Amino acid sequence: MPDTHLADDCLDSPVEVRVPRTQRLPIVLASPHSGRCYPQELIDSSRLDPHALRRSEDSFVDEIFAHAAEAGAPLICATFARAYLDMNREAYELDPRMFDDKLPAYVNTQSTRVACGLGTIARVVAHGQEIYARKLKFAEAVERVNRCYRPYHAALRRLIDQTVRQFGFCILLDCHSMPSLGGDAPESRVPVDFVLGDCHGKTCVPAVVDVAERQLTSLGFATARNTPYAGGYTTRHYGRPDLGVHALQIEINRALYMDEKLLTPKPFLSTLAGHMASLVERLGRLPLASLHKA
Repeated sequence: MPDTHLADDCLDSPVEVRVPRTQRLPIVLASPHSGRCYPQELIDSSRLDPHALRRSEDSFVDEIFAHAAEAGAPLICATFARAYLDMNREAYELDPRMFDDKLPAYVNTQSTRVACGLGTIARVVAHGQEIYARKLKFAEAVERVNRCYRPYHAALRRLIDQTVRQFGFCILLDCHSMPSLGGDAPESRVPVDFVLGDCHGKTCVPAVVDVAERQLTSLGFATARNTPYAGGYTTRHYGRPDLGVHALQIEINRALYMDEKLLTPKPFLSTLAGHMASLVERLGRLPLASLHKA
């Protein structure tokens, strides 16, 4: 598995799209938070060491869904770190306290994500640790958005549109991981393995989340819907069942597949990857008729 990379070359190719030789499933998978490349400008401006910055990663999620292309569905990944720029936000959700200059009126400074320190450019990583040792310039945000955010979402939109043209609909799976919370004691863990978010029924028809839930429970996993993660920007923005695009956010409990302190994978990761391939296959067999809104 790729190691964390501390360099700027990922910014030359900020998006990786893994495409099957032939797309045979009406599914697109996205992994916006698994990037392992930490640009030097982030390292230089941060008060945190690289290991601390990595606590914002959805570590190894791209590897967990790596069999998607083999199953016949494209997978898009951001190559750069989430701590550098968050693809699961509006282009400009920014905390004005982080910047030296005044932000333009079009910047969303009032979102709940900004209030938590987790805007498009995050103020904090896990456990509320402040990232930056200095104030940023708004021009830096514009540069990051133009260089990374816009190419990612343009590529994602192309994949969705191509899938709709080919199959008549698209199921977008936005793939994430969630901290197990608490310490090592079992009673402090999140009681579910997966959280399926459809923004409370708004971003996909019930058949999509029903089938995903049944498939996961048949594999022995505990699931929940919309609590505590109902779906982020990607799910809300692209999920348009009326236009044939059904978006579902998938959150995987990190305790299943990695050591959350050392940020290293467990052997179960390869098994989990096989299970996710079966989930993609199962969702890909949903008939078009079941994807029409009642």
